[in-house]
Amino acid sequence: MILVITPEQEADNEAVLAGEMLAAGAALLHIRKFRLDDAALRNYIETIDVAYRDRLVLHDHFHLARELGISRLHFREEDRRKGRYRPFREEYLLSTSVHTIEAFNQLGTEWTYAFLSPVFPSISKPGYGKDTRVLQDLGKRNNLMVQLIGLGGIDTTNFKQVLDAGADGVALLGGIWQAPDPLNILQQCLKSGL
Repeated sequence: MILVITPEQEADNEAVLAGEMLAAGAALLHIRKFRLDDAALRNYIETIDVAYRDRLVLHDHFHLARELGISRLHFREEDRRKGRYRPFREEYLLSTSVHTIEAFNQLGTEWTYAFLSPVFPSISKPGYGKDTRVLQDLGKRNNLMVQLIGLGGIDTTNFKQVLDAGADGVALLGGIWQAPDPLNILQQCLKSGL
């Protein structure tokens, strides 16, 4: 399973590309647009074909989810710890982020999946994750109720390593949006056997 995460700063032609990525086979599109106001986020989402709404995941603007027909919400680690997801857990599919296998193993069944990062040194945040051991720690996974999605430094050259190490899927961010042709990067990964 390949998920795509949008960059915080909008890329050229991003909303159109995001729709094309969903059409090409991206399992889910995580929309990280903290800086957009409600009207701008509505406009962004309305650019993407309504047929893909069930595959969109909001990282913020949760109050717009019902209005926009979005059933998936993602909560940062800090927001999970503070219980900010609780009002949404009955109505929505929830995902979260963790940074250690120990934190992942403690997640409960309210979480559909979780990003575990950084698997490799980050592409979008230079210097972040340079000493990561996440890939090696995947063998310590004992929580099989929550899907594990590898994130961080993943591109066409290394995504299979993450899957081979025990992840259920990968999330692409810098490896896709910093490439000259983001759609082609996704298609290469999809053709390689996911």
